Amino acid sequence: MTPKQIMEHSLQEGEDYFAIATIVRTAGTTAAKPGAKALLRADGTILEGWLGGGCVKGAIREATLRAYTTGQPQFISVAPEEHLAEKGVKAGDDVDGVRFARNGCPSKGTIDIFIEPHLPEPDLLIFGQSPVAVKLMELAPQFGWTAAEAATNAPLPTRLPGSGRYLVIATQGQGDLAALQTGLAESADYVAFVGSAKKFAALSDKLVATGVNAAQIADVHAPAGLNIGAVTPAEIALSILAKLTQVKREVLAQAAQNG
Repeated sequence: MTPKQIMEHSLQEGEDYFAIATIVRTAGTTAAKPGAKALLRADGTILEGWLGGGCVKGAIREATLRAYTTGQPQFISVAPEEHLAEKGVKAGDDVDGVRFARNGCPSKGTIDIFIEPHLPEPDLLIFGQSPVAVKLMELAPQFGWTAAEAATNAPLPTRLPGSGRYLVIATQGQGDLAALQTGLAESADYVAFVGSAKKFAALSDKLVATGVNAAQIADVHAPAGLNIGAVTPAEIALSILAKLTQVKREVLAQAAQNG
């Protein structure tokens, strides 16, 4: 399958999450050969393509689940137990970015597989029509964010399972309190408020009075963005995107470490 065919198949099947697995090397007797590809569901089920028989299915399933948990590609080497012993490793070991797995099939072949997860881009919901909000909407897609406007008086859009969600309150005096109430009504990975710390402190008191959880309020980052001395709306939007990117990368790194 070509990458284009794989993508088209995924869209036809309605798959929000999928992975592409490619056999990059084989040794000994193996059913599949280098260059073979497959489209995988998030649970490791093969939707299309061929990677060999049951000898590799378990390892592929585990690697695919790790890929979705960490957001990172996986490289696995499925080999007979005696070959693993020769290398001084055992099934489940990670060495230099390679996860080893045992091939228990009589063929005794070794298969190296690269698995690349394709996850939905994280949601970036932006409240407000301020100049900063407008610039943020313009810049965000260039840095891998799916940006959308959020209404202050309506529930947030449905969040896909496992996808990231980041909120930026850029109302700047036009419905600040309502936007914060809406944004804090559901969990998010990160919430930022475009405004001074003093202004947010005053709004925090009002939020507490309306029954918003104090812990959620404390998690709001105000002022928004990295401190780069930003002045213009474009500079402020850039500082916010820089911070969002930093947080996103930290989340992925932590997931990779835990995985």
